[in-house]
Amino acid sequence: MSIPTSSVEQVMPGQGATAQPATRPGLRRRFRFVANGKAATGLAVVAGYAVLAVIGPWIAPYDPDARSAGLLQPPSARHWFGTTHLGQDVFSQVLVGTRGVMLVGLAAGVVATVLSVLVGVTAGYLGDLWDDGLSALSNVFLVIPALPLVIIVTSTITDAGDLVVAVVIGLTSWAWGARVLRAQTLSLRRRDYVEAARATGEHTWRIIVFEILPNLTAVIASGFVGTVIFAVLSEITLAFIGISSVSSWNWGTILFWAQSQQALAQGAWWWFVPAGLAIALLGTALALINFGIDEFVSPRLRSGGRGRVRTADGRTVRMRVGFTPVLALRPAPPPAARPASEASGPSAPPASRRPPEPAAPRRKDGGR
Repeated sequence: MSIPTSSVEQVMPGQGATAQPATRPGLRRRFRFVANGKAATGLAVVAGYAVLAVIGPWIAPYDPDARSAGLLQPPSARHWFGTTHLGQDVFSQVLVGTRGVMLVGLAAGVVATVLSVLVGVTAGYLGDLWDDGLSALSNVFLVIPALPLVIIVTSTITDAGDLVVAVVIGLTSWAWGARVLRAQTLSLRRRDYVEAARATGEHTWRIIVFEILPNLTAVIASGFVGTVIFAVLSEITLAFIGISSVSSWNWGTILFWAQSQQALAQGAWWWFVPAGLAIALLGTALALINFGIDEFVSPRLRSGGRGRVRTADGRTVRMRVGFTPVLALRPAPPPAARPASEASGPSAPPASRRPPEPAAPRRKDGGR
């Protein structure tokens, strides 16, 4: 007997006659990275810094270069972060200096990431002479010291601004990312889906853009974050040692003036602590984003801290990433007391069940 299709309904408790999926798996995968606590925290902090970089000069209560009669004043309601030896407002200097730091970091990260993708993916996918030439170029840039080169450029160009520093840092920081992308591309170009796309006659650029690059997104993002961290620290270092222009404010410039005027010896901790905390908070946020990318890519790290193992005796042990689980064995319980009849050992089998003893061999001479 056949059952009409219209009379068959999928019934699930609490959902009526026809059940619809609650959420789409693709949507969950799309927002899995943002759902990570580390990544979400890092993105929120970096977004806050980006907003301050845009509106910082507008919301600063004072001109960072304006002088006042209050010299080396501690934090107060009028000056939230105190004043310098010239009466300049430290809070306004921190707000205005955020733009230069974020501009150098993001610009250098974009330049280095674009170059690493172009060189690394091209060398890994095309191979042959392209691979040899681009790999040699990457090896040359790997041994070029970025920070001394930036010092030479900025000391040579008198009006070198933040953009020039960012370009120089980006041009000297792409080689390592290109090597990593080349190695990943060499592994991906022999996959079945890439071979199938090549067999169907797809163009090289389309295979790279739609088949190779989506699988390199995490590596590219991680390299971008690492370059931003390096660029930010390089910019602050240049300003702190007095190489870059001290007329443009950034966090390194604040530390330069605090160190040159012996702020620590004078007890003016408010002069350098806010800038140091801003640097530490930005570095922590970028590191959290990097950790979130690692957990998004690696399923083992993604489930770290949530895996549980049941031992032989029924206990549940929570697994932690980075630690080797050592399960301590509980001492065995003492054996229960047995009856005296059992303690004396197993009883001898009945005589009727004993096997017959073999007879002694007889001698041919009758035992004489």
